[in-house]
Amino acid sequence: MTASAPPRPPAPQGPALATQLRHTAACVLAVEQGRSLSEVLPEVVAALRPGVQALTFHALRHLGTSRALVGLLVQRKPAPALQALLCSAMALLLDGAGEQAPSYPEHTVVNQTVEAARQDRRTERQAPFVNACLRRFLRERAALRAQVEADPVARWNHPRWWIERLQRDHPDRWQAILAANNAPGPMALRVNRRHTDRARYLAALRDVGLDATPVGSDGLVLQSPQPVERLPGFAQGDCSVQDAAAQLAADVLLDGRDWPAGSRVLDACAAPGGKTAHLLERADLDLLALDVDPRRCERIQDTLARLGLQARVRSADAARPADWWDGQAFDAILLDAPCTASGIVRRHPDVRWLRRASDVEALVATQRSLLESLWPLLKPGGRLVYATCSVFRAEGSEQVRSFLVHHTDAVQRPSPGHLLPGNAGVQEEFNDNPPGGYDGFFYACIDKALP
Repeated sequence: MTASAPPRPPAPQGPALATQLRHTAACVLAVEQGRSLSEVLPEVVAALRPGVQALTFHALRHLGTSRALVGLLVQRKPAPALQALLCSAMALLLDGAGEQAPSYPEHTVVNQTVEAARQDRRTERQAPFVNACLRRFLRERAALRAQVEADPVARWNHPRWWIERLQRDHPDRWQAILAANNAPGPMALRVNRRHTDRARYLAALRDVGLDATPVGSDGLVLQSPQPVERLPGFAQGDCSVQDAAAQLAADVLLDGRDWPAGSRVLDACAAPGGKTAHLLERADLDLLALDVDPRRCERIQDTLARLGLQARVRSADAARPADWWDGQAFDAILLDAPCTASGIVRRHPDVRWLRRASDVEALVATQRSLLESLWPLLKPGGRLVYATCSVFRAEGSEQVRSFLVHHTDAVQRPSPGHLLPGNAGVQEEFNDNPPGGYDGFFYACIDKALP
């Protein structure tokens, strides 16, 4: 007689899946209507937020597939609230959705989605229809998945224009980029040099049962994401959460020359302040941090206060120096320009569904305006670092190529160039490949020639 397996421990107590799905569908619907998750998720009750965020991220990472499947299951497109609920549930029923997918038995997903429909006045009459749709999908899953496989939006879970732009920009790597975008990024830390060093902080992590791998000059990639409350010395400013790609800004700007104390530096689009802080952790700078949004300037102040750092913070439009510049040229300028955020989709899965093809050219124009406005503020012999968290060449290499053509006093130094997200291939001009890869980024380092 074979011994039976020990019983599984009961599932942890928490909000019912139906309640979480109802809020998840509301978040998905908000994104479909053009709202950012960074705006929507704070509106979710705090007790529900972690579960709803996990479910929403998962739903958005598979929204192309689930939309296509819902389209096969219904005769006409459902009302927006019903569509969002069906897509949220469908994402949980997909095979091969990845190890990071929230895991529930199929019958639980179906039953709880039906209950979620009943809880919402917009969908309560459609609860039997929801039940029928999801059960039909489970019966015909293989055939339905095969039908949508030829649709690139359903296969890659990105808008068609986005896929086509990546195919042009990165013909050998576009598939790897899209795949990386659908996996969560690792949690990376930046150790504050003014408080400790990386070896000591790594030991402090291990003392609390956490392991990490060094990356870059000051970074550590955690083996698994953690609440910041678990990080030793976080509240005291010993470390910050910052992706390895974003940490390169300080290296690119500071390395290769001495920076005397009091060197004048402008961080032109500084919020939320991570790159500002890293520069100040590395050198004694007279730093002006600008951001056009006063509320985001408060985040810069909060970041600096936690880390024990000081800078001048001002709300102003960097493209309009007449409103804020004192006439004294800068030794260095960091321009982390507004962009499509196409390189950080794995951390912000809503971005791909919020952006439109027309946004690229509009943002390219904004970037060009900022470069043109800030270049005259740089001393001869000074340095400008242009950065975007984008993998689109129009916002990176093509933007810089155009700038160099029109400014004969601009000299490009060796720079990381385009970094690709996750493990989407070796970066073009930068051979270091940290655990889990970088977020997608672009860096160009441009010195202003002496007369």
